[in-house]
Amino acid sequence: MRNYENLVIVKPTLTAEEIQESLKAIQEVITSNGGCIAITDDMGMRKLAYPIDKNERGFFQVIYYSAEPSVITEIERKFRLNEELLRFVTIKYDTNREITAWNELVKKAQKKAEAPAPVAEEAPAPVAEEAPAPVAEEAPAPVTEEAPVA
Repeated sequence: MRNYENLVIVKPTLTAEEIQESLKAIQEVITSNGGCIAITDDMGMRKLAYPIDKNERGFFQVIYYSAEPSVITEIERKFRLNEELLRFVTIKYDTNREITAWNELVKKAQKKAEAPAPVAEEAPAPVAEEAPAPVAEEAPAPVTEEAPVA
């Protein structure tokens, strides 16, 4: 079995539940064709470099898996039939150097998945200080100039 990586971009017009169902269907395509998924890395909703089918954004997911080379064509064929996918790319890791890099990517994705989600610390609300009441200043009385006596 060889190691592969698939980056898939799902349409942003779907709801969160529909996106998750679509991603599970994509993973099912891989496992039903004899692939063994090592880990998935949800990259979330991101802005695309250019519009695809009038979509400015897409939900990105990277799937690291092992499979026989003969099933890749079937996996890609099913990806092409899936209308919820904007784009996908399959990367094959073949040489020893590439396999080492694939293992490192899997380890990074596992660490990212195991790390607790960063909780956004709520900054204390700024305390509104009472501004001193504006003091009404007395306007100077208008000065009238008298004409000089000649």
